[in-house]
Amino acid sequence: MSVAMFGGGRGGASIARALLRTPGVELSLLVNGYDNGLSTGALRRYLPGMLGPSDFRKNLLLHLDHGDPRRTLLEHRLPQGTTAADLDALIDEVAASGPPGAARELRVFAARLAARPGGLDLADCALGNLVFAGAYLRLGEDFNAAVRACARIFGSPVRLLNVTGGENAFLVALKQDGRVLADEADIVGPQDAGAITGLFLLRDPLTARDRADLTHPADPSARPAERVRDLLARRSAEITPNPEALRTVIAGDLIVYGPGTPHSSLLPSYLTPGMAEAVAASRAAARVFVVNAGGDHDIQGLTATDLVDRTLAYLGDPGNERPTITHVLSSRSGPPVPAGVLDVGSWAGARWVSADLEDPARPGAHRGPRTAEA
Repeated sequence: MSVAMFGGGRGGASIARALLRTPGVELSLLVNGYDNGLSTGALRRYLPGMLGPSDFRKNLLLHLDHGDPRRTLLEHRLPQGTTAADLDALIDEVAASGPPGAARELRVFAARLAARPGGLDLADCALGNLVFAGAYLRLGEDFNAAVRACARIFGSPVRLLNVTGGENAFLVALKQDGRVLADEADIVGPQDAGAITGLFLLRDPLTARDRADLTHPADPSARPAERVRDLLARRSAEITPNPEALRTVIAGDLIVYGPGTPHSSLLPSYLTPGMAEAVAASRAAARVFVVNAGGDHDIQGLTATDLVDRTLAYLGDPGNERPTITHVLSSRSGPPVPAGVLDVGSWAGARWVSADLEDPARPGAHRGPRTAEA
């Protein structure tokens, strides 16, 4: 059975891992590259044009046990004060004991760093992200080719796919009152409970001046939500779909809309041109929406049915007439479910299943095997 699962970095990892270990399942993960926080954002600024590799790196861990040296390499964070010489020494260690190919990619990145010094503080960079960056440079700045190369290096049994053609884009969000969350890091970070009402993929990041003007205008009445929406829409990036991702969705026997941070990891993926049509054309008999097992900063005040409705809207099927979603799995620990939904056992024509799916050892995370069985 082929499973096409939309996800992010860690939100759906336990479910993906359980599916991966299920006999007869061929798992494809559909991920976007709009992560722009902290060291990932710094790396993207150093290599203009590159998407964020972090969520792809995290999904390369799914088949690796905690003691696996490949996992250690992917997750290793460079300490404060790391120099180019320190990185070179670490690369020598990787060449001696790491997976074949990893040192090659790191050396490509180190060569760029030597040619253009001073533009990146290596502190807290994930070594796995630098492997991605090196592959990206070696392969002619082709992000999707870099994803494939890294999947081979780390022996991933998962078919890991970027949803787009690899074009660079920057995610911003619009709140109901017209305020802008100017960066992906702002979207996933602490914020007030005002609802996010729009997502935009921009061709360039907002400058400090843009941020000041859009987020704190001198006259708030001059920036009503619709005007801000128009301003952002005019800066839209030109995105193309990854044809392999579309084919995977169409050919999937099961589609899973995994849990995660909705407004960064999931909903932006559904904005990809052609994705809604691919879901509509899919042969999948079951299309399962998994509600988060806990809360996120970007969904304060939203119910579980709100999250379902947003997914349907972003996939162009607000009434679920196709249907885009056939089943909903909700954990009793997750966002509230409106009165009556559990009694009826359905929402928008989809069957609603509620169960204790949260991992007691990891609040906010799903128990992968139990969720997969549901």
